[in-house]
Amino acid sequence: MLKAGANAPAFTLDDMSGGRQSLSDVLARGPALVALYKISCPVCQMTLPFLERISKGALQVIAISQDEERGTARFQSTYGVSLPTLLDREHDGYPASNAFGISHVPSLFLVEPDGTISLASEGFIRRDIEAIAGRAGVEPFRADEKIPEWKAG
Repeated sequence: MLKAGANAPAFTLDDMSGGRQSLSDVLARGPALVALYKISCPVCQMTLPFLERISKGALQVIAISQDEERGTARFQSTYGVSLPTLLDREHDGYPASNAFGISHVPSLFLVEPDGTISLASEGFIRRDIEAIAGRAGVEPFRADEKIPEWKAG
C-alpha cells in the first residue's frame, strides 16, 4: 500500500452518473480524501457515514467502490452516503485499488493538490479519521457515539 510521501497514481474511473473522472480532475478542485471500499465490508459500512460527515467540511471526499453501480447505489441508500463515487470494478481489473497497492478496505488516502499522499490509512483508525476531519474543519463523531479506536479492514 502506498504510504504518506508517495505520489498518488493517476487514474480515470467511471462515476455513478455514467461519466468518467480522473484524479487530476478531482485535485484541480483542491486536496481530496480518496476512500476505497467494498459494499460487503462491515468496517466500510461503519466508516463511510463518518466520511460523509467529513465531506460537509472544507475537504472533498471521493469514494471509490470496488463494486458495480447497482450494489453501490444500494449501499449509498442503506448507509446514507451521498459522496461522489467512482467505480473501480473487478471486470476492469480494479485499476485504482491495484495502483494504490491496497490489500484491505477501507483504505484512505489524503491527496494534496500536487498529487502527494499526506496520509494513508487502512481499516478504521479513529485518530486518522479525527486528523482528516480536523483538516476539513468538522467533528466526525458525536458525543453520544461509542467509537472504537481501531477496527481491521
